[in-house]
Amino acid sequence: MNLENSRVLVTGGAGFIGSEVVKQLSLNNNYVTILDNFSSGKEEYLTKNEKNTVIRGDICDEKIVSEAVKDQEYIIHLAALPFIPDCYNYPQEFFRINTTGTLNIAYSAVQSKTLEKLVYISTSEVYGTAKYIPMDEDHPTLPHSTYAVSKLAADRAIYTIHKEQGLPATIIRPFNSYGPNITQPYIIPEIIFQLRNGAKYLKLGNIESSRDFTYVSDTARAMILALSSKLSIGETINVGSGMDIKIRDLAMLIAKLMKKDIEIKIDKSRYRPFDVSQLYSKNQKARELLNWKPEISMEEGLRKTIAWAINSELRFNDPFRGWTTGLNHKDYRNGGKKTSGKLGR
Repeated sequence: MNLENSRVLVTGGAGFIGSEVVKQLSLNNNYVTILDNFSSGKEEYLTKNEKNTVIRGDICDEKIVSEAVKDQEYIIHLAALPFIPDCYNYPQEFFRINTTGTLNIAYSAVQSKTLEKLVYISTSEVYGTAKYIPMDEDHPTLPHSTYAVSKLAADRAIYTIHKEQGLPATIIRPFNSYGPNITQPYIIPEIIFQLRNGAKYLKLGNIESSRDFTYVSDTARAMILALSSKLSIGETINVGSGMDIKIRDLAMLIAKLMKKDIEIKIDKSRYRPFDVSQLYSKNQKARELLNWKPEISMEEGLRKTIAWAINSELRFNDPFRGWTTGLNHKDYRNGGKKTSGKLGR
């Protein structure tokens, strides 16, 4: 199916993955509407295009959501609170936005007379630690964080609404993504920024855990392919590289690419409670239903990410003091008018 010139709503479209989705859709000549409250997304990440429309608002605002969904043909629903450490301090906000906000999108989508497809972006975190590898879509869902529980609740709500009310939906469960335009201090930018800022040693937590990393352009491409795939309606699909890497080895690879000779110092204050030990995707379903496969290798993706980070003015606070980025829950409701904490290390 050719999506060219279609009307597409991207919630969270100014965020890390969302801005890449918007970029790819814009290159395909789509009419893109971005719904974002800019609590973490950034206007400078958005592709400038006369066909694009930006709506500043909260997905928990039923009126704003109704207006945003009106007349859309496709929806990619990415908007969420994504940074796990923040959920320890603001669990209510994570459920309000990730779960209730998703129900608002789904309810408006069900009422729409123009909608062809909704793609809901879940997360691999719903699985918890791998019980077997590679992890397929039938892997038990045993979430290890309030964030993951809130996403799983929304994940299952979308599936149920599809069954109950015929909502044409696909659920994508992406494994860890990385690349330019990051908005949260995830592990890859954290390592790069420490090295860029002249750290004498890398200060890290659980380096024995492993994750499955996919470059952001590959992740975004899978989401867009899901829009046009009729075979994927009603399906839950993993999007991951199909391999994992230990954080220890990841750190050493990044140091090598940045030409840094460095040691790792374990900081136990950085250990997450009830951490996930391993995520390792089986992506066969994505290959079969979406005709998708990752195209950017780990080394190539890291080189692109390092190049962006070195020239980026973005700075993060130390996110491990009290396990929060310093986000004030009010920031999520005011359209990003107040920034969260200092952006400086």
